[in-house]
Amino acid sequence: MTTLLLPTSAAGVSAATLPTQVATGLLSLTWLLIALPLAGAGFLLLGGRRTNRWGHWLATACSGAAFVVGALLLVQLLGRPAHERALTQHLFTWMQVGGFQVDASLRLDPLSLAFVLLVSFVGSLIHVYSIGYMAHDVNRRRFFAYLNLFVAAMLTLVLADNYLVLFLGWEGVGLASYLLIGFWSHNPVYAAAAKKAFIANRIGDVGLLVALFLLWHHVGSLNYSQVFAAVPHLPSGVTLALGLLLLLGACGKSAQVPLQSWLGDAMAGPTPVSALIHAATMVTAGVYLVVRSGPIFEASPTAQLAVAVVGAVTLLFGAIVGCAKDDIKKALAASTMSQIGYMMLAAGLGPAGYVFAIFHLLTHGFFKAGLFLGAGSVMHAMGDTVDMRRYGALAREIPLTTLTFGAGWLAIIGFPFLSGYFSKDLIIEAALNQPGWRGWVFGGSTLLGAMITAFYMTRVMILTFAGSKRWNEGEHPHESPLWMTIPMVILAVGSVGLGGLLVWGDRFQRWLDPVVPIAHHSDPTLPVWVVTLITLLLVTAGAGLAWWQYGNREIPLAAPTAVSALTKAARRDLYQDAVNEALLMRPGQYLTRALVLVDNRGVDGSVNGSAAFMGGTSARLRRLHTGQVRWHAFTVAAGALVFLGLAFALVWTTGVW
Repeated sequence: MTTLLLPTSAAGVSAATLPTQVATGLLSLTWLLIALPLAGAGFLLLGGRRTNRWGHWLATACSGAAFVVGALLLVQLLGRPAHERALTQHLFTWMQVGGFQVDASLRLDPLSLAFVLLVSFVGSLIHVYSIGYMAHDVNRRRFFAYLNLFVAAMLTLVLADNYLVLFLGWEGVGLASYLLIGFWSHNPVYAAAAKKAFIANRIGDVGLLVALFLLWHHVGSLNYSQVFAAVPHLPSGVTLALGLLLLLGACGKSAQVPLQSWLGDAMAGPTPVSALIHAATMVTAGVYLVVRSGPIFEASPTAQLAVAVVGAVTLLFGAIVGCAKDDIKKALAASTMSQIGYMMLAAGLGPAGYVFAIFHLLTHGFFKAGLFLGAGSVMHAMGDTVDMRRYGALAREIPLTTLTFGAGWLAIIGFPFLSGYFSKDLIIEAALNQPGWRGWVFGGSTLLGAMITAFYMTRVMILTFAGSKRWNEGEHPHESPLWMTIPMVILAVGSVGLGGLLVWGDRFQRWLDPVVPIAHHSDPTLPVWVVTLITLLLVTAGAGLAWWQYGNREIPLAAPTAVSALTKAARRDLYQDAVNEALLMRPGQYLTRALVLVDNRGVDGSVNGSAAFMGGTSARLRRLHTGQVRWHAFTVAAGALVFLGLAFALVWTTGVW
């Protein structure tokens, strides 16, 4: 297979050294990318019920218009020399307090534009799909407003020219995801899932926010170019702290260990939300943050290694969990966790993997969105049933959904010459080419993950579309309407051909070349054809094992209870909620109770005790005031005698007469 490699002379070029220019002409309309979906969201939310009939059309048009603007900007950038493809657009001064100044500025370069095109294109297809999927929902207009808000926030995140504007988009994505996951909040389970996602992301957001504080303290700026230029001069401890804090933020958004528990529960939202969050937008934000902050991680090898370790652990974690899920959406959610792990591992390899991480991110956006929309089509055919044990033999009933879902399945397992074959295999090669033990550990993890991915995704395919039917006689599966199938077909085409299109002629590496460097391995550990052969053999073994276990056997309607300890653990998400409860929730409770005790007994006790002492003392002294003149005269005389006695004693002891 083709390997993406740059000439040695291109290595080391990064966003830190790439000169930026002020956007002019058509390129100065970059702000429209954010303004269009944001205006759609605002109009629908403020317009109220008067927009119910046509609000979904407006939202879809706004998202589609953002993609058109992005495509025009792509044409403009392609017409410029590679070293002139980084442009900034200053909108206004956002904050200026003393020496602290942050501008609301946008950065358009090959990396940000790649995300813009992915988010706006796949997001627009999901808008179109939602027209059919949400056709009978009374709150459809509000749903489309939230979709527009989500797209606007994600575009703000990737187009930001500094970390504070990025943080604005980061929090906007968190808000919109909370609103969309809990869209059917009348169901307490769905409301709890939205809250769980929100809280888990806030933990990661604390890491990102503290990293911003450190940057301002040590650099005096949050602008990318100034930060990256200053990174080589920062103490090693500071760069390590920055890398780990940024990684914590990335783990929250991208559902990586240890902040991955929210992703499966997020399936409570409508299926288009699952496609939007798990394919092209929210879960990729962490990968973008790490790649964009590459100079910081390259300055701290320990932090960079931590990124790769988190990715390796998560890709296996998600793959194992996916093997035990009977809920079709949760199986795909576990798959997302695993695939993002591949991207995070590649990003943790530094210049040896940056391009491959983004490459896999783009192909994953297509085949995973197609898989989720296909799952929604299956649910539409089966009366919203998500249990795959209640499916079976659907290939004859919904053939178009089967074909589009099958394209995504073949792409994700790495079938030769489909998108996943090109992008994921490049990550495997880069991992195996790492020196020493890293090549064995990271390369072995990616190979094992590829085999497990083939197993659980083939399991999903067999349980859903093959075998004998296991649904009730009263159910009549049927194909989805045109508004739902058209996006599925387009995404299936991308799942098949996007990888080959981008890898052909090394066009994607040359596109990212000015911003994202790639290291050239002149002496790879294994020849490319050997790695490809091993990978294909493992993928075939995984798919064959799934067919042997599920394809030739009767599938029980209920999951068997007599299973191995690993299967039990996988069904419970490898006890991730229990671990989070033990490590985060319980200690937090104990700390809160201790602080409450200190507050009640210490702070409140001292204040209330002082008040009680003064009140008791005043009550006792008040008894001396009887209102009788003779008593007052006596006390005055007694006081005078006491004063005279003290004065006499003072004079006597000092000897002064």
